[in-house]
Amino acid sequence: MQRFDKRILAWDGPPTECPTKDKLYIIVDCFARWRISDPFLYYNRLNDERSALSRLDDILISETRTAVATHDLVEIIRVTKARKPLRDEELEKSGTVLPSSIPDIEFGRGEIEKQITERTRQKIADFGIELLDERFKRSKYNPAVAEKIIERMSSERHQIAARFRSEGRGEAANISGQKESDIAAISSTATKNALEIEGKADAEAASIYAAAFNPPDAQELYSFLRSLDVMRAGFEKDTTAVISTNSELGRLLKTMAPTSAAPKPTGP
Repeated sequence: MQRFDKRILAWDGPPTECPTKDKLYIIVDCFARWRISDPFLYYNRLNDERSALSRLDDILISETRTAVATHDLVEIIRVTKARKPLRDEELEKSGTVLPSSIPDIEFGRGEIEKQITERTRQKIADFGIELLDERFKRSKYNPAVAEKIIERMSSERHQIAARFRSEGRGEAANISGQKESDIAAISSTATKNALEIEGKADAEAASIYAAAFNPPDAQELYSFLRSLDVMRAGFEKDTTAVISTNSELGRLLKTMAPTSAAPKPTGP
């Protein structure tokens, strides 16, 4: 009598190299869970578990290759559709990191795994086997491709760093130019204000000097001193002169002459 296991059985496929739709080679490692659904059909078609695993190898690996080849790499890597990556807006504003540009996906790895499971389930149903689930264990780049991808990523980082440095030098030049312009404007304004203050000070000093040397009665004093000089020169020796009392000199002499003593009264 032949006995068959009713429990859920495991299938662990070998790592398989597959090309993606966007021409990138990756190594995909998958696993699956299955069980015997029709022992009679299973016995007639496969006979034992080793044959069943061999058949699963053929079908699952083929369907995995087909699914990977019809989707881009991002569909294989990402799981959740419309997932928003974490962002730090402050770092993005400062330019330390670039805004994320991860493209949206149409299916995602979970949906692709379901497609592989459904297609394989239909093909192995004739062998008395039910495929319960198939999943990707891991996926990684081919070593030769990985080196090129690392070089490309490094080149992109260097380009971004060079752009940051270029923008920094440009900003530094702008700041330096603005500084020189501000210094020139401040210096020009200060020089203008200094000249205006100096001009006002000179004008005020000239006004003070003029007021000091030209008092209101300076003209009268000058005329008086000039008259004294004339009289000193004219009457230096015994000189006889007839001067009208109506002249300026006569009035001046009259005002300077001492007052005569009043005559003493005479009596009988």
